[in-house]
Amino acid sequence: MARSTMDLGTGVSLLVLLCFTTHFWVLPLAEAVWFTLPTTGTKCLSEEIQKNVVVLGDYYVVTEEGPQLNTVSVKVTSPYGNSLYHNENATQGQFAFTTEESGNYVACFWLDSKHQAEATISLDWKTGIAAKDWESVAKKEKIEGVEFELKKLEISVQAIHNYLVYLKDKEAGMRAVSEKTNGRVAWYSIMSISICILVSLLQVWYLKRYFLKKKLI
Repeated sequence: MARSTMDLGTGVSLLVLLCFTTHFWVLPLAEAVWFTLPTTGTKCLSEEIQKNVVVLGDYYVVTEEGPQLNTVSVKVTSPYGNSLYHNENATQGQFAFTTEESGNYVACFWLDSKHQAEATISLDWKTGIAAKDWESVAKKEKIEGVEFELKKLEISVQAIHNYLVYLKDKEAGMRAVSEKTNGRVAWYSIMSISICILVSLLQVWYLKRYFLKKKLI
């Protein structure tokens, strides 16, 4: 009986360790992206995201002279060019949306005035599980401890499953396009060879007729 209790305790410990390990493997620590914005031109960052995914972005401006002196314009667009967020004369801000189609989502930044100095932008871009408010989930479902970690693990596994399905569908689409392209190339090659053979036969026929007409053969 004591051994069974020990095995059960060991199993729970291993389960908790697995939850924490999987959680930190699936949900890596979010780190902001820093980049320099020139006095002229636009800098854009993009990420390929599947549909029905929550996206959360925080940004702010820092210059060498001090924090939040320059103002920038920000525009976030969908894969089909639809504007999801647009802000001007901003030193900081936040955007959030749920993707409606799969593809590359682009966030572009540029300075509002050409007379401003170069600025450094900090962008914290979170998607999917990383953008989820876990504290709200815990309060809403009234769970904590191991149960809370198991809930995180369940949501993480579901997100991984959805992403694998997305990759599978994308691979199937790319394979279909590749097979269709290969078929068209094969038909083009057959048509090209057929035309070349036909032209050669016509040339031989014309030359033979010409030589017979001139009585050269």
